[in-house]
Amino acid sequence: MKQRTVGRSGLRVSRLGLGTLSWGRDTDGDEAAAQLLGFVEAGGTLVDSSPFYGGGTAQRILAELLDDVVPRADLVISSSGGVHPGGVDCSRRALLAQLDDTLRELGTDHLDLWQVATWDPQTPVDEIAATLAYAVESGRVRYVGARGHLGWQLATAATSRALGSAPLTATQAEYSLLARGVEEELIPAAQHHAIGMFAAVPLAGGVLTGKYRGGVPADSRGAADATAESVSQYLTADAGLVVDAVITAADGLGASPLAVALAWVRDRPGVASAIVGARDYAQVTGVLASEELELPAAIAAALDDVSA
Repeated sequence: MKQRTVGRSGLRVSRLGLGTLSWGRDTDGDEAAAQLLGFVEAGGTLVDSSPFYGGGTAQRILAELLDDVVPRADLVISSSGGVHPGGVDCSRRALLAQLDDTLRELGTDHLDLWQVATWDPQTPVDEIAATLAYAVESGRVRYVGARGHLGWQLATAATSRALGSAPLTATQAEYSLLARGVEEELIPAAQHHAIGMFAAVPLAGGVLTGKYRGGVPADSRGAADATAESVSQYLTADAGLVVDAVITAADGLGASPLAVALAWVRDRPGVASAIVGARDYAQVTGVLASEELELPAAIAAALDDVSA
């Protein structure tokens, strides 16, 4: 798998990342182990985790796999802080306590990337920035970033002098052929400040694979109580036109709709990696197969037009 640098930093990640949001919810430990092993054997390095995925279950499963299944040193682990059961708290006290809990849970002495998970209007930006800088200076974290931020919020955080020698390296937000709002402000802000973009939910909850064209499958995320709402937002007439275009392109290229949709977002300007979650190993193999596909410029432009 090809590797990319993130923003203007020296951090290198695989251009496809493995998401762990479903671990412990739809994916058990054995299935997670198969996913992680297959991903790493294919050259993948970036693994996205969080203490609030599955109420902490995803993080605990990842901890069990480190070194036993895959060497910790082979992974670039990204996690975040700032969201708690009681709400948002990005104060220095809360962030550092959560970071220490994450390191203890994972059984590692550092995170490769640590991101503030959301904007906190109750905490001064300089306090948050100084906390990120301290996390790097103390050796707990190698690089820092911010996910779940709007363009102006990211720019405000990126220009805080309190960051010192630990500039924001990455940002993470939903980005796909069915979710292009980040192109208006967030991506331009990230590019201006040399911050790499991680595209989350790049398949729009599986809608871009074409699996919902004939309705909602009983065993899909769209039928599950916990995830139905996140999928239903993409089950519109306009979205259907985009899905049809993806399927047409896939047929012409002899590829899967999944590969076409993923290749499109993976290679958008500013994107360092597209993070894909999967319920089982079979879905991971489909994701990995997309690595072989490079979209012709004419097809990428046609998908741009129909999804604009």
